[in-house]
Amino acid sequence: MAPVAPSRGRQIFGGAAGNLIEWYDWYAYSAFALYFAPRFFPDGDALAQLLNTAGIFAIGFLMRPVGGWLLGVYADRHGRKAALTLSVTLMCFGSLIIAVAPTHDQVGLAAPVILLVARLVQGLSVGGEYGASATFMAEISDVRRRGFFASFQYVTLIAGQLLALGLLVVMQSTLDDAALADWGWRVPFVIGALGAVGVFWLRRGLVETEAFKAVQNDAHIGPTRRLLAHPRALLTVLALTAGGSLTFYTFTTYMQKYLVLSAGWTKPQATGTSAVALLLYMAMQPLFGALSDRIGRRPLLIGFGVLGMLLSVPALTAIGTASYPVEGFLLMLAALTVLSGYSSITGLVKAEMFPANVRALGVGLPYAVGVAVFGGSAEYVALAFKSAGFESGYFWYVAAMCGVALVAAISLPDTRRHSLIETD
Repeated sequence: MAPVAPSRGRQIFGGAAGNLIEWYDWYAYSAFALYFAPRFFPDGDALAQLLNTAGIFAIGFLMRPVGGWLLGVYADRHGRKAALTLSVTLMCFGSLIIAVAPTHDQVGLAAPVILLVARLVQGLSVGGEYGASATFMAEISDVRRRGFFASFQYVTLIAGQLLALGLLVVMQSTLDDAALADWGWRVPFVIGALGAVGVFWLRRGLVETEAFKAVQNDAHIGPTRRLLAHPRALLTVLALTAGGSLTFYTFTTYMQKYLVLSAGWTKPQATGTSAVALLLYMAMQPLFGALSDRIGRRPLLIGFGVLGMLLSVPALTAIGTASYPVEGFLLMLAALTVLSGYSSITGLVKAEMFPANVRALGVGLPYAVGVAVFGGSAEYVALAFKSAGFESGYFWYVAAMCGVALVAAISLPDTRRHSLIETD
């Protein structure tokens, strides 16, 4: 008797669960950096230590284009399921390395080198995960609700960050700073490695998409030539990612440190407020995704570009001077609402611009390049501006990149009506 094909809901759950673990592992580094930075970089003040750990965070992003290329080609050649399984395996190894990594006191300069190697492995994994999961989620979704279903990619991405922050909140309430700095920071990476093992078995049960099964690649045309046949789509993905990822990392991963270093909040205040804001931000994604099914993707992206360009400077300035958690929370939530116009549909929009034979690579590679250059460097650039005594310069940088995303959004056709997924 032939096996019963899994339902669309089970397929989406399988893809989303892996995405959650991938991004939990990735964000755990940033969430716990305040505690493990002195263990790997003992010399210097708190700002210098965070600059060093943020530097490794940014360097890890440089592997994401490599991951986007390798796993994108792999997904377009061997299937979305195979690429998703491989990416979560790599993430497991990266998290495990950090969990058992020796500190500077134990092995000296080898400690930050080991940390760097682990982040490079994780960068390779996440770089491949984005394109493969965005393609998988778009291809298995019902055409009438594609925006709604595809938005769960960012739901799980945000949930991964939220889980990392939630674990930090729990550990801050049960352990003192000395215990967190001594051994507590290892716990999230152990959990991440174990979670990746579970997702590996879950993803083995996924069924390949029909769009991939119908692909017929010409063996004489390599992936690079197929990709370069779509220059406008490549540039559009790169421009959207430049503004969107910079804004995303500014108001999510960097925000915790910004509230501590600039607004003068305590670490628990910054962590708790960020966690609640992220929870509501996560809940917005399906709402904006469903809205795109009704009015189109392009209006949401244009709204993000316009509002991001106009409001980034005043919003970041006000958050940096917010004396009370409620004030900071409302400002963060307003910024994240604007950002939802991008994040809820970004993976889907990119997938709808490429044909199936180059879709995972077309989504993953230019996204990984954009996020490596702009998103991955967000914390480091922000801290560098602060160290130079010109923190507001970073706010204008964010606003300018939202303007770049706006130009790309204006030139974008409405992919809801002109999706290449429909022609597969």
